[in-house]
Amino acid sequence: MGMDDKASHKGEDLKGKAKERTGKATGNKRLEGEGKDDQKKASMKGAGEKAKGAAKDAKDAFKK
Repeated sequence: MGMDDKASHKGEDLKGKAKERTGKATGNKRLEGEGKDDQKKASMKGAGEKAKGAAKDAKDAFKK
């Protein structure tokens, strides 16, 4: 996983946390839900990148 991807996922996660907190503070359930969804998306993207990296590492191990 590249550094750009990690930064992008972290940014998405932080944006989601900010939305969630703002939603909670203002009583806006829709905004709170969007924030939670943004965090889940960032987490899933990060997990996908890690899986691709692990598969690449395994493939490289067999090449040796």
